[in-house]
Amino acid sequence: MTSFVRRTSRMTEAQEKAWRAHAPRIVIDIPQVQPNGVLSPRQPLDLAQVFGREAPLVIEIGPGMGESLVALAKAHPQTNFLTFEVYRSAVGGIVVKCAQTEVDNIRVAMVDAVTGLQHLVEPGAASEFWTFFPDPWPKNRHHKRRLVDTAFASLVASRLTIDGLWRLATDWPNYADQIRGVFADHPDFLNLYGDLGGIAPRWSGRPVTRFEQRGVDEGRPIRDFTVRRIVR
Repeated sequence: MTSFVRRTSRMTEAQEKAWRAHAPRIVIDIPQVQPNGVLSPRQPLDLAQVFGREAPLVIEIGPGMGESLVALAKAHPQTNFLTFEVYRSAVGGIVVKCAQTEVDNIRVAMVDAVTGLQHLVEPGAASEFWTFFPDPWPKNRHHKRRLVDTAFASLVASRLTIDGLWRLATDWPNYADQIRGVFADHPDFLNLYGDLGGIAPRWSGRPVTRFEQRGVDEGRPIRDFTVRRIVR
């Protein structure tokens, strides 16, 4: 089961124009992607070839329109950023922002994050993972669709370097409880703020997006988590 439902969405005229001009460089051409975004088995990506260089890798899952991703990539030009995003209009937004800001260290894989990590990313490839405001699936019957669970945490751990960080944030209290529970006893992670109830201070490096500000304005508390990949 995937953690998203594919929705039909149209790109704007500006996105279509930017897509034609820049998508061949930014959006990775990945064959064998099924309609639900699931990827058939294949060889991992040659990241040095994909980015045209070797550099530390950060992976973000579900960046949406890329509001924070592009700003952070511009602030860290020495880092490669690989992101998984399945919605074409969202990827169109990322392409537009990259073109407008002359950011060239982002690559987008339009595949489901789980099978994408399994088949495209080699173990120990990433120094950091980011999962900011994943779909909360608020209805109880849909909680099983939530991305962050024990099995997914184990997959992320396998793709992180030892001592690599996973940064997460959510504005849904019961999802925060679920995330905290995942890391409370996961053998591959240490919650860096476990002595403080598991909730991390807001990461100052993350720009406040319109999405996050809307949650604040609607009275939903933002909960951050920072965990480290360890070997016990």
